[in-house]
Formats: sequence, C-alpha cells, structure tokens
Amino acid sequence: MSEDWDYVYLINESIGNIFKSASRIALRDPSQAYFLLKTVKWQKRAAEIRQKWREDGIHVPPFMFVSITHRCNLRCKGCFPQANHRLSMSDLSESKLRGIMEEARELGVSFILLAGGEPLVRPGILKITKDFPDIIFPLITNGLLIDEKLLTKLTEQKNVVPVISLEGYRKDTDNRRGKGVYDHLQRTIRRMREKNIFFGLSLTVTRSNFDAVTNEGFIKHFLDLGCKLFFFVEYVPIEQGPENWTLTEEQNDRLINLTFEFRAKFPGLFFAFPGDEEKFGGCLSAGRGFVHINPEGDVEPCPFVPYSDTNLRDFPLRKALQSEFLREIRQNHEYLRKMQGSCTLWEKREWVRSLLH
Repeated sequence: MSEDWDYVYLINESIGNIFKSASRIALRDPSQAYFLLKTVKWQKRAAEIRQKWREDGIHVPPFMFVSITHRCNLRCKGCFPQANHRLSMSDLSESKLRGIMEEARELGVSFILLAGGEPLVRPGILKITKDFPDIIFPLITNGLLIDEKLLTKLTEQKNVVPVISLEGYRKDTDNRRGKGVYDHLQRTIRRMREKNIFFGLSLTVTRSNFDAVTNEGFIKHFLDLGCKLFFFVEYVPIEQGPENWTLTEEQNDRLINLTFEFRAKFPGLFFAFPGDEEKFGGCLSAGRGFVHINPEGDVEPCPFVPYSDTNLRDFPLRKALQSEFLREIRQNHEYLRKMQGSCTLWEKREWVRSLLH
C-alpha cells in the first residue's frame, strides 16, 4: 500500500493561516506581530525545503514533539510520562539536542514542541532555542519554574511559546497537580501578560472537567489575562483504571464543534488534540504530520505510543524518519483513519507493537 500525500497541502496551508491569525491577535505588541509576520515567510521556506526532500523520497513532518527529560518537580495524577518512565538510559545531552535541532532545520521542520517531564528542569534548553529563531518552540510546562530570570529570557526569544498546563480552575488543577499550584500559576500568567509574552494553556480535558474548561467564562478569564493560545488535549488512559477520565462520544463531538465556535468568537488560537486531525484524514503520527522523540532519543510515532525501532544516538534524524516501522504505520493509515473520540493509535497500540520486527 502506498502513502497518501494529499493532506500535505492542507497542513502547509493551515500553518500559514495559524501565523496570519496569530499576528492579528498580537497587534497589542508590534514587535511580536512583526516577528509572527516574518515567521510566515520562514514557514513558507520550510515547506519548500520539505517538498524538496519529498521529491528525493524522504518525507519530513512539519512538527516534532521532543520530550527532553523524564524528570519533573510534580507528581500529577494520571501522568503519562511518569507511567512510561524508563531508567535504562539518561536524557540526551545538550550537544546532542542541539545537533537534532540543526538537522531538523536542514530538513524543514517548522515546529518543535518541547515537553517532558518538565522541560524547564533543563534550563539550558533556552540556550539552544535561542540559536534557531526560524523554528517555533511551544514549551509545555507546569509553570512552577518560571521565575523573573526566565521571564526575561522569554521576552528575548519570541520563537519560544510557553504553554502552561492546567486542568481548569483551582479545584481541578490543585486536585491533580497539588495544593497551591493554581494560585501560583495565576501570578505567573499575570507576569507574562505584563511582559507581553505570547503564551498559551494546555488543558487536559477529562470527562469530569469538560464543562469547566469549555465554559465561555473560563475562556474569557484567561483571554483577559493575556492568553492567546488554547490547546484542548483529550485525556488518554495510560493503564487500566482511569478510563472514566476519557471523554464520552458526545463530549468529544462537542469539543470539536466548540473549538470552531471559539475561533470565530474570541481573539485567540484554539486547537483540539486529537480531534483536529480529522480534517487531515485522521491520525497524523509516525511522521505523517509529526513524530515524537523521547528523552533517550528513541524516535516514536506518537507521545502516547512509546514504541520505536530507531534511536538518534545511533542514526541521524533524516535516516530515522525513513524507518521501516514508521513507514509501515503510514502505509497502513486506512487502519487509523476512523476517529472514535480518542487517540486512534493508542486504541490500536497492540497492532502498532506487532509491526516491530
């Protein structure tokens, strides 16, 4: 079965539209708006680079998720990285991470989403991102390590977008993350607004907090605090037991519709994961739209499916993206096309594991 590339144009067009929308939203800060408009040109160039590689038979996804550490200063309930924490290897070194970023830029990768664990337990990552202004680095963080020194660095690196993880208001956030976390983050968010930092929220959406995080009052509250980006991330079960956290089919349908409504109604960027994948024909993992690199350097199809046949300690990124394992998943994409209200790849993880030879 051959790979279907019809969706690539849609992805590239969507990336351009994201930055055009972001530049309009950021008009309050002319320097930020100018940076975003300039980034539209960079993203167009990156798409052209990816196209040239594809003509050579190498498919490069526009997005990479890079989990730079398993370490974290919190112990949140239902945390996926903690559940899959492996102690067999250490985190990739800063020099190796820098090398991966250099390869990614040469290949035309547009976005590198930094995650963990808590990525800011490795503050040296901002020394690396500073040298790649043409790549956008959303940084998923619990926000507790953002101090004045780090805020100053963020004002100097407009390509790094801090994305604060929340579960809703105080009750839901503190219940999962620990007492006092919500109030601390409110203070941090206000400081980011004062410094005109372009930042967002990552909202883990569960069956119980759905109404809270999709409420217009909640959205308006954080828009007033300066938030310009909202990621609604559906909870994916990591073990037997918390399945009642997953969204119902009705909630899943509502979430997708609400993101469209919010985009039309509010001055912010709104995304639902994995729901937004539907417009691209389903699951974008395995290099179709993104890949995941874990803290040890394994190249995985998705953060939620920790299987790999290639490690970046042994192979360059270009070769890793051509791995047989990733290719088989992409070539069998019809098997993953049907979205059933949750992560399709996770639901079929046993099939994914069976592809490893």
